[in-house]
Amino acid sequence: MTIAIDFDGTIVEHRYPKIGNEIPFAIETLKMLQNDGHRLILWTVREGDLLQEAVAWCRKRGIEFYAVNRDYPEEDAAHQGFSRKIKADLFIDDSNLGGLPDWGNIYRMIQKKLTYEDLYHGKTETPLAKTKDIWRWIASRVKKDIR
Repeated sequence: MTIAIDFDGTIVEHRYPKIGNEIPFAIETLKMLQNDGHRLILWTVREGDLLQEAVAWCRKRGIEFYAVNRDYPEEDAAHQGFSRKIKADLFIDDSNLGGLPDWGNIYRMIQKKLTYEDLYHGKTETPLAKTKDIWRWIASRVKKDIR
């Protein structure tokens, strides 16, 4: 699956033009998504040096995006059929209707193809509506991936 991810307010706290603190478990979750075979695109309002700073920040933490602000690495505005609209299967953005779920729930929603309703209204075998339970679940996943 191709997943477009915003930067400010999604991977890091809003501090634009500075880079805020990492939102808990964002990087770990993105690594798990990459390990699961998903193609990640950084989709952000940042441009120029501010964009390069964000890419370098992610790279330093082990996240290498398939593409940045484009559909594929080689795409440019001169290509036939170029569109600023990213062609992704899924978008992760703090401006979502309903806001940004925490990263544990984001991962579970993608992995198990769950909707907000499934997750927050108890339609899963193990609802994780409490933050401490979500963090515990992600920590257990990260430990398994390290082994």
